Amino acid sequence: MTKTCDPQSTYLGSDGSKGSNRNVFGQTVAKIMSGMSDEQKKNVLCIDSDLEGSVGFKHIRAAHPEMYLKSGIMERGNFSACAGFGMKKGRQGIFATFAAFLEMCTSEITMARLNRSNVLCHFSHSGCDDMADNTCHFGLNNLFADNGLEDHYETKLYFPCDANQMDKVVRRVFFDHGMRFVFSIRSKLPLILNDQGTPFYGDGYKFVPGKDELIRDGKDGFVVSFGDAIYRSLDAVERLKKDKGLSVGLVNKPTLNVVDEDMMKKIGSAKFVLIVEPLSRRTGLGSKFGTWLLERGLSPKFARIGVHREGCGGLWEQAYHQGYDSKSIQKKILELA
Repeated sequence: MTKTCDPQSTYLGSDGSKGSNRNVFGQTVAKIMSGMSDEQKKNVLCIDSDLEGSVGFKHIRAAHPEMYLKSGIMERGNFSACAGFGMKKGRQGIFATFAAFLEMCTSEITMARLNRSNVLCHFSHSGCDDMADNTCHFGLNNLFADNGLEDHYETKLYFPCDANQMDKVVRRVFFDHGMRFVFSIRSKLPLILNDQGTPFYGDGYKFVPGKDELIRDGKDGFVVSFGDAIYRSLDAVERLKKDKGLSVGLVNKPTLNVVDEDMMKKIGSAKFVLIVEPLSRRTGLGSKFGTWLLERGLSPKFARIGVHREGCGGLWEQAYHQGYDSKSIQKKILELA
């Protein structure tokens, strides 16, 4: 079979350099641990499900083997062990596996939440981008992690859009209490640029949990996105501005399960809102966002693009196959506008 690559080589609004979010997770955790005292290190435990090279845990093992436990391929048991360790105040269990396996852990996640456990979870290979193992490996139902009652221990779902943001997210939420889920994709991601052409998530950026981020402002409508769908959506809105004169805004929603009231009011007052995501159209952000709008009396034109088809094989083809590539996003925006 002839190896092929993404036919779109240039994406407007993003840097040519790329970073691996799944590796940055482990690298950042290792750096945080390096700043701890010996006594503090006793309160952190990373448990590996034989995936250290795929989820970034290899960086933790190499730097801090005393805080790392290599276990077998038994995600449910390993997650429960992390949650058990994290039940004591001040302790952090750190767990990682592929996002496709999140669904098998939902009952354990519920019990961890009921027991007020502190667990920082990294689910890599989320979505479908660059996935070589086809539909069986798609990590599409990430929002299943937020399956608890609203008055229980706090749960946050984070999906950074480039390597710089991943670093900032992990640094900000590492010492938080409760259940924290950080998602990454398989492929490397280009760095997102602001409208001055410098990194949006550079040195001056501070991550605030629960806050949506305005990548580009617009007058004609808004795209709301996250993860690898951000750089594709940014290319789409930039090209429509350049070629069609459309002023379409782009909002990054790095905290998937929290409503940012200020941003909701802003985008809900626009002509249209389009959700573009690498998760399932049945269970992803788009399945909830329309309800959030209506609950607040907001009624823009609303549409959503998400994963809805079995995989067709290959790597880069997946986003095109699901219709969240730049051209497909542009087409949907033109229909709404």
